[in-house]
Amino acid sequence: MKQWAGAVQIAAVYIGTVIGAGFATGKEIAEFFTRFGLYGLFAICFSGLLFIVFGTKMMEIAIDLRADSYEELNHYLFGKTFAGGVNFLMMAMLIGVCGVMLSGAGAVFQEQLHLSRITGISLTIILTFAVMCTGTKGLLGVNTFVVPLMIAFNLLLMSQSVRAEGFFESFAARPETGQIPHAILRALSYAAFNLALAQAVLVPLAAEVKDKSIVRAGGILGGLFLMLILISSHLSLIMLPDVSTVEIPMAHIVKMSFPAIYSIYVVLIFGEIFTSIIGDVYGLEKQLQKYMPMKSGRMFALILAAIAMISFMHYGALLSFLYPLFGYFSLLFIVMLGYKTIRN
Repeated sequence: MKQWAGAVQIAAVYIGTVIGAGFATGKEIAEFFTRFGLYGLFAICFSGLLFIVFGTKMMEIAIDLRADSYEELNHYLFGKTFAGGVNFLMMAMLIGVCGVMLSGAGAVFQEQLHLSRITGISLTIILTFAVMCTGTKGLLGVNTFVVPLMIAFNLLLMSQSVRAEGFFESFAARPETGQIPHAILRALSYAAFNLALAQAVLVPLAAEVKDKSIVRAGGILGGLFLMLILISSHLSLIMLPDVSTVEIPMAHIVKMSFPAIYSIYVVLIFGEIFTSIIGDVYGLEKQLQKYMPMKSGRMFALILAAIAMISFMHYGALLSFLYPLFGYFSLLFIVMLGYKTIRN
């Protein structure tokens, strides 16, 4: 029973780390998958398989290496010659993505709650700092609470969409055949990008758990539920006209389908953005302590100040530019992880 509970916690952290601002709001799913119609669904299944296989393998390798940060994993994958450059790029990606997520929190407050972006950004920073000061328990606790709620709400939205008029026409819509290779590349880059970022959290977490059976079960559960959430979100988003022009498309769908729970869902979107921020800040702190040893509280404050500066840029523009760019950079990470897995 204790082993099962540990696997569920690992899965919750895995899901909570991947479900960031773009995933929870629907913007990221629309950008990578929904725009390809039916091909997007196949791309989601491909990404889900990669999450299961490589997410699990990454945590098993972390235990073998006794790695307490993603730096050791990258040394193993890329060797000493290239690991330094890869680690620097990973750090830049984590800071950039945290900035996007913080900007997403501001967008939720501005677009859905009609409050200022600064209010949303400031509240998120304060809450993140408070949770980070509690260590791993805070990280596990927040994810274990928020992730099941997100899954339940997404399935509820999907059940409404599949009964709506015109669903099957929207579901079967396909762009030109020439889009298929582009959809596959987007699916690969999406999984690579999220796996590369997730290593900041999953590597030290797996090394702390030290039990391969637990992390293996957690990786499989996490990957399966990530695929399920992606599919349910995609089936909801295909019913929204001009989905690519909306900043927070999932909130718009809730507003149209379930107005009574709209406020709750907006809070839940904020909660999912929050879980990803605390996960990435946790990973950044572990890594930066190797270069600039200082009290954790000061390090968290330094990281939050850096991402706050990025967050004042426009959320949609940040996500549309940075996420695909980081995704293509991350392809090298998943290629090397696959190579090491096959070789061993």
